[in-house]
Amino acid sequence: MELESMSNFFATRAEGYDEHMLNSVEGCKEGYENMARIIKKLSENFALINILDLGCGTGLELDEIFKLLPKAQVTGIDLSREMLKKLKEKHSTKKIKLVEGNYFDINFEENRFQFAISFQTLHHFSAQRKKALYKKIFKTLTLNGIYIECDYMVESQEEENFYFNENYKLRKKLNIGQDELYHYDTPMTVNNQKKLLFQAGFKKVESVFKQGDTNMIVAQKR
Repeated sequence: MELESMSNFFATRAEGYDEHMLNSVEGCKEGYENMARIIKKLSENFALINILDLGCGTGLELDEIFKLLPKAQVTGIDLSREMLKKLKEKHSTKKIKLVEGNYFDINFEENRFQFAISFQTLHHFSAQRKKALYKKIFKTLTLNGIYIECDYMVESQEEENFYFNENYKLRKKLNIGQDELYHYDTPMTVNNQKKLLFQAGFKKVESVFKQGDTNMIVAQKR
């Protein structure tokens, strides 16, 4: 088995990505809709809505958010130029700042966003990398800010261990560094995800949606 670089993996799949996620990945279509409804409901607590979208891809979650909050301001970060191009084509009139890059390496302005979101992007990374990112997200949120993550998560610690061990062995065999951005799914359990968010500083962390392996967690800063 070969591993494909993260940027190349998504670049070559940009054309059919929307159809695949909406029709082939259980829980995603409903997850996009639920995320938008949650943001709409919680947005009543804020005078201004700035959203940081990590791994925004073609903007499927933004398709639903803009239906309910057409004036929301968004900063979207993604590795794939091809996917960002698709997003821009769909939402050329919206207030969107697009950043092509690795969200692990980008510095976020503190106290900048009311919401941060990620959808089906973080299940490729280690607990250590996620925790470091969650700390950055915590700092970039405003006082009562909200982070919402919808992602592929597994039921048991045994499953989590299996995927991480297989990833480690495959990278070692192919001489690929453990932190290099190559596509391989390493989903964690919901409980372990929630623990990382608490460790990053979030005060309230709740599971709010599950369909198949697609789970959604809402983390509140205060």
